[in-house]
Amino acid sequence: MGILSRASYLVRSKISTLLNRAEDPSETLDYSYEQMRDELQEVKQGIADLTTQKKRLEMQKRNLEDNVEKHNEQAREAVEQDREDLARKALEKKKSKMSQIEELDGQIQELQSTQDQLVEKKNKLQSRIEEFKTKKETMKARYEAAEASNRVTEAMSGVGDEMNDVGRAIDRAEERTEEMEARSEAMDELQATGTFDDAMSDGDEIDRELQQGRADREVETELETLKSEMGTAEAEPEPDTGGGTGDADLSELDEGAADAEIEAELEELKDDDDQAN
Repeated sequence: MGILSRASYLVRSKISTLLNRAEDPSETLDYSYEQMRDELQEVKQGIADLTTQKKRLEMQKRNLEDNVEKHNEQAREAVEQDREDLARKALEKKKSKMSQIEELDGQIQELQSTQDQLVEKKNKLQSRIEEFKTKKETMKARYEAAEASNRVTEAMSGVGDEMNDVGRAIDRAEERTEEMEARSEAMDELQATGTFDDAMSDGDEIDRELQQGRADREVETELETLKSEMGTAEAEPEPDTGGGTGDADLSELDEGAADAEIEAELEELKDDDDQAN
């Protein structure tokens, strides 16, 4: 997998993770639950506002009722003083206040009816929210259990984006390990053959050939020395046993055996020299 492919895979993985989070049923259920709670709070606020308005009208009604009683007393007192004009004016105000009280009664009844409806709605909504909360927690538990089971199944079966990525990482690690093992073996082989010694030495190719030539001459010199020693040993007179021809044949046989030994030793020295180089 190339660098661009890996980067593309990582980007797609991040986007997929974000989308999965956005589609998380747990978050959706929690959001719906909060929305319902907000609606319930608005209903409660509406009930509180209605109750406040109703109480205000009731207070106004009590004030009007007090005025009605006051106008009654004014009318009685005016009659006692033979002031029909004042009594009539007091009764007119009383009638006006009575009309206002009647109108306020109607408004108060309407507010009370609306308040009763809102309270009923609030009670139903609150029951619905409690039921939804129970279902929400149950659904969240089921989803989390299913998600955990799915992750375990994917891990055991080796499927899924994350496990595939792990598999590719293992493959890359194995390839790199094999490559390093092969390189290590190659370095050991080059070290054993002296390649690194030649590469790191100060001498050039001519120096190495001259050194090889000196080594060859030393071998040849030692070989000549060995041959001379062997020749001197063969030249020494042997006891005369009375068989002239037979002695010559034996001498030739001994010389042939000596030559064979020299050649064998020469080959052995060459082998040792090659190994040394």
